[in-house]
Amino acid sequence: MEQKNIWNKYDEETLDKVNVLSEEYRRFLDNGKTERECIDETVEAIERAGYISLQQAMEEGRSLSVGDKVYYVHMNKSIAMFQIGTKPLPEGMNILGAHIDSPRVDVKQNPLYEDKEFAYLDTHYYGGIKKYQWVAMPLAIHGVVVKKDMTTVIVNIGEDEDDPVFFISDILIHLAQEQMKKTAGQVINGEAMDLIVGSRPLKIEAKKDGEEGKDTEKEKNTPERDAVKKGILEILKRQYDIEEEDFLSAELEIVPAGKAREAGFDRSMILGYGQDDRVCAFTSLKAMLDLGITEKTVCCLLVDKEEIGSVGATGMSSLFFENAVAELLELCGGYSALDLRRCLQRSCMLSSDVSAAFDPLYASCFEPKNAAFFGHGIVLNKFTGRAGKSGSNDANAEYVAHLRGIFEKEDVSFQTAELGKVDVGGGGTIAYVLAKYGMNVIDSGVPVLSMHAPWEATSKIDIYEAYRGYIAFASDADLY
Repeated sequence: MEQKNIWNKYDEETLDKVNVLSEEYRRFLDNGKTERECIDETVEAIERAGYISLQQAMEEGRSLSVGDKVYYVHMNKSIAMFQIGTKPLPEGMNILGAHIDSPRVDVKQNPLYEDKEFAYLDTHYYGGIKKYQWVAMPLAIHGVVVKKDMTTVIVNIGEDEDDPVFFISDILIHLAQEQMKKTAGQVINGEAMDLIVGSRPLKIEAKKDGEEGKDTEKEKNTPERDAVKKGILEILKRQYDIEEEDFLSAELEIVPAGKAREAGFDRSMILGYGQDDRVCAFTSLKAMLDLGITEKTVCCLLVDKEEIGSVGATGMSSLFFENAVAELLELCGGYSALDLRRCLQRSCMLSSDVSAAFDPLYASCFEPKNAAFFGHGIVLNKFTGRAGKSGSNDANAEYVAHLRGIFEKEDVSFQTAELGKVDVGGGGTIAYVLAKYGMNVIDSGVPVLSMHAPWEATSKIDIYEAYRGYIAFASDADLY
């Protein structure tokens, strides 16, 4: 089936809305470069829209009714939002689910060291990256340091014009003969991705006359051991009240410095960090905020750890979502294990995750009839996985047909795709995790160019169409 570019589908008035939405999206990217920052942005937005926390609703003894809006934040890294519909919860929900973690470089627990008068932070990369893409570029540090007294220090260095930035060094081309012989995966070793954070030694004041143990001239001119590291520690203590041991309980993420930008002479694209999967997180959240009263209860899930297999307490494999739905049932008339099982099995979900956009410069990696194209609308991936669909959720034909009907009814332009050629591509999302409940799930999102690179590209019109598609899905009362 031929797929068409949809830029000319809309009039100028609608294209103005496309630009307004993309501007809001760029702010979301700029303010949410980590999971915690995304959660903060989300909570601020939904509370303005009248959402209250599940905990508050429970403490106040509320009984939820049609139109009520509640949310549950788990460990400041995942969130579930609910808008109560007219139908009872055991009849199921319409769920939009995206992840808010992105490939990056993390700081280790014992990171700070000095080597030949450079101060470094030792690192470990997170998620699937091409390591060579992260060297010789300006980087920022985002995250939190939690001290022994449970005081939390928020760190965000490298984004303001007056902030310093950081970098990972690379060998100059003149000395890179051996490096250039290596494969791309070996050009940069993981242990060589340490972040340079300083090079100025701490000034050691010589003892004044009369002080015990007065320095000799030789001692005055001898650099103190690890003086650069000590200089960095002095700055950290002075500016953030952080001691070296506080790195033990820190979560610091190294990300590209700088704001998301419009791209192209025609300004048709967005270039920015973390669009996998914050482009789908944003459009899902925006759709949730713009919904009217619905028949089905609608849920928006934004979760952590997808890039490393949805594991851990804040990943989709955790029971936090199931627990939140159990609490929701209690507030909507009473919990029972059977109602919880019925609610989850009868729910339908769009696993709002990105797809690989067809790249003409690497056309040999794609099968064009089953590839996602920029400017062609929201993408449905019936299955992901790799090597014979291993690890995938494969949506059934009836569910795909129903979604076709929803999108066609609301004039939402969509395309279908796979992630590369059969023996070339593959990948995973959170779809298989929710599918374990027996619910209908399919991957549906925005095509991304240069996925998993420090800077990724998306099309404004695809972002807008995804937003419209998510509203159409969430509002549908006939999903089974």
